[in-house]
This record gives sequence, C-alpha cells and structure tokens, in this order.
Amino acid sequence: MGQQLTMTPQLQQAIRLLQLSTLDLQQEIQEALESNPMLERQEDGEDFDNSDPLADSAESKPSAENLDNSFQDSGFQDGSLQEGSAASQNLEEGDWNERIPNELPVDTAWEDVYQTSASSLPSNDDDEWDFTTRTSAGESLQSHLLWQLNLAPMSDTDRLIAVTLIDSINQQGYLEDTLEEICAGFDPELDIELDEVEAVLHRIQQFEPAGVAARNLSECLLLQLRQLPANTPWLTEAKRLVSDFIDMLGSRDYSQLMRRMKLKEDELRQVIELVQSLNPRPGSQIESSEPEYVVPDVIVRKDTDRWLVELNQEAMPRLRVNPQYAGFVRRADTSADNTFMRNQLQEARWFIKSLQSRNETLMKVATQIVEHQRDFLEYGDEAMKPLVLHDIAEAVGMHESTISRVTTQKYMHTPRGIFELKYFFSSHVSTSEGGECSSTAIRAIIKKLVAAENQKKPLSDSKIAGLLEAQGIQVARRTVAKYRESLGIAPSSERKRLM
Repeated sequence: MGQQLTMTPQLQQAIRLLQLSTLDLQQEIQEALESNPMLERQEDGEDFDNSDPLADSAESKPSAENLDNSFQDSGFQDGSLQEGSAASQNLEEGDWNERIPNELPVDTAWEDVYQTSASSLPSNDDDEWDFTTRTSAGESLQSHLLWQLNLAPMSDTDRLIAVTLIDSINQQGYLEDTLEEICAGFDPELDIELDEVEAVLHRIQQFEPAGVAARNLSECLLLQLRQLPANTPWLTEAKRLVSDFIDMLGSRDYSQLMRRMKLKEDELRQVIELVQSLNPRPGSQIESSEPEYVVPDVIVRKDTDRWLVELNQEAMPRLRVNPQYAGFVRRADTSADNTFMRNQLQEARWFIKSLQSRNETLMKVATQIVEHQRDFLEYGDEAMKPLVLHDIAEAVGMHESTISRVTTQKYMHTPRGIFELKYFFSSHVSTSEGGECSSTAIRAIIKKLVAAENQKKPLSDSKIAGLLEAQGIQVARRTVAKYRESLGIAPSSERKRLM
C-alpha cells in the first residue's frame, strides 16, 4: 500500500500553461485554435455561453444543411458525414442564378480604404516620427559599415581588404585582429602589403559611427575628436589628453594630470567634460537585436484609497467551445469520426479549464503581492517589505513551486512602472529595533546615498555601511559591496570626479 501522485494529461497541461509568459501563451492559444476545430475565440460583444454542448435538447442540434456546410469548412469529408448534404444539392442552377445578383453590394469604398491607410502615417511636419525605428528590423554593425562601403569609390583589392577589416570589427566597434594578422591572412598571390591594409583602415575609420574600427580606446576617442569642429573649446588639450595621458585619466590621478598638462583645476575639468561627451563604445549605437516588448499580465491602479488588481483582458483572449461543432457529437455513436470529435471536444474543455485555472491563480497571487507591498506602491522602493515565496504560498493555500511558476515571466503594470512579479520578492536584513528591512529597500537607500555623495570624496563601502547602521540597518561591508555591484555602481575609487 502506498500513495503516489499521478500526473494526468490535464494536470501536465495546466502546469505548462501556468509557467508560460503572455507572449508564449498567446502563441499556444493560436496553435490550439488552429489544431482543434472545437475551440473558437470569444469575440467582443458576444454573450459567453458555458452551457453543456452535449445537453439532450432539440435546440442544440443543428440542421442537416448546417451540418454539411460546417464540416466542409472544418475539413471533415468522410462519407458518413455527408448524408445531410443532399438537401443542399436539390437547388437547381437556375435557382442559384436568381438568388445571386449580378453586382454584389460593397460596404466600403476605395476612398475609405485609402484614407484609413494614410491616416496611420504621420504628417510631414511630425518631428517625433521615426520611420526606421517603427518599420525596420535590427541592423548589425557589419551591415551598416558594408552599406557605407558600397557607396565609397574603391579598387577591387582595396574593397577586399575593407571587407576583411569590417569582418574583424566586434560589436563594440573595435578592430579585434592586428593589421599584421589580417595582412597574413590574404592570398600571397595578391601581394597585399601592410601599408595598403593600414591605408584602407584609415578610410573605414572615417565611416559612421564616429570612432569605429579603432584599435584601442585612445585611438577611438581621438577619431571622434578629429571629427569635431576646429573651433571646439579645449579640443587641442582633449586630443593630447586621450593620446598621451589616457592611463592617468583612467586612474583619476587629477593632480598628476594638472601638473603634466599645465592646466588649472577648472580648465582640466572642462577638458575632461569634453572627453566624457564621447562614446567609448561606438558600435553600441547600432542596435542589431530585435526590440523586445513586455505585455503586462496584471494591471494595478488606485481608486480613491483602494488598490485594484485586474487581469489584462487584451492579453487574455477568451475561448469557448464551438456550440455548432459540439452539437455534432452523438453520445452512443462509436464511429471513427464521432470518436475524433469527442476527443477534440474533451481536449477543448481541458484547455479552457487550464486557462481559467491559470488566470485564477495569477489573480490570487497578484492580489496578495499588492496587499503585501502596498507601501511600495505608495512610496517607492525604499518602502519595499521583505517577501518570500512561502509567505504568498501560505496566504493563497498553494505550494511554493506553484507560486514560483506563476511569478516567472509574469509582469505587473503599476503607476510606478512595469515590474516582473519576482521583483516584489526579496530577502530581509535585521534592524537594530528588531524589525526587518528588505534587500530591495537597502539597494534603493544605497543608490540614494551615492547619488547625493560628494563627488570629490565618494562614499566607500565601509562608510555606506556606517550610514545604514545609523539608520538602524545592520549590513556588513561585503554585503554593501554586493548590493552596490548589483546596482551597477562603480567602487568609490572610480566614482571620484574633478569638480
């Protein structure tokens, strides 16, 4: 004797749908609609009918004429299902000619179609319209450089060298291989010398984006400075800074820089500001990946003093069993066609129930999260409370693994932005008063402290830990360093600025 949990197909399907994101779920629904004729999308404005399609009533059984037309549309061509089509074949050709007019009425005009199409485009004076960002796919840096290469007059040998150089440029815009390695890779019969490769490289370095095809950071910044107008303030000093003292700039040795370049503090600050306006990774300007869109599953809004939680109906299509096709199923019939339709009907019911279960579970979890993190919605990250999966699982009466599936790749739209449900879960740190503070709130406090620090003397991790302890939050220095790195904040030695 023993107990064993059996994963039925229905349970497996419900678990699989539960962990799908909104975009994946929409694709899954579309595949189900295409593969199962019993499923159909519930259109807006239609009454949702949840009655049993197999109920023994004469009203639920379609006529023989509808039977034939429906099954021809759905692809069922078995001879046993075509008996009801005899009535539709009794119409003579003359009757068809009398019923169908010579000119069918058209409910639209060409002008309407043209106006509708044109209205989706902006006017000529719309400055915010960007055609490329709304209609084109992502472009790689190599394709962008090759496009410019095709417009440049060049010999066949130089063009071959240019294509090879472009292939050696990484996504950041830097040349990965040395000129010697590139030159050695050509066919010896071409007799290509190193001077030719370097000459072609200088031509590519004039392409857009500025600074592309550089061999190091110093050359990248210098290429960008050379493209600035000659009357740019402090241009000569900036060129000297990036070409001769780039290492000192990286180590922020400002006193040594002022002494070497013979500049005062205010003058050096203006030179550094000019250098900081440049892009050290020019290739990043060309976006090669497709834009990713986040569709929120849950929408949270405030109504007077209450926070309301609702599912995003636009992302949750309503499905139902097609009552006409379901009416074709006969209880006592064991034919192959009837068995197929009965199985399809059962699968459609399981799919709809799995979707309903997913939506109900998502709604329960989202409601509990909003109830627990009400202060975050009111005041921001610093008011985030510690929350773990066990807390929500206990509140809704479900297992932690189920909560983990629900909160993965599910997003909540709030007045403060769109967040993944997992964002609201965080560990806790003890306070001096015996309470708890979430790690998200501590990160927000660290970010706030760094933003308000004196840039000449930035706060060290130990100093930040001391400031947190003064607020009653007991955090070790290494924990502060971990939170700071997760926020993308550089160490204090790298945050030092020359005011």
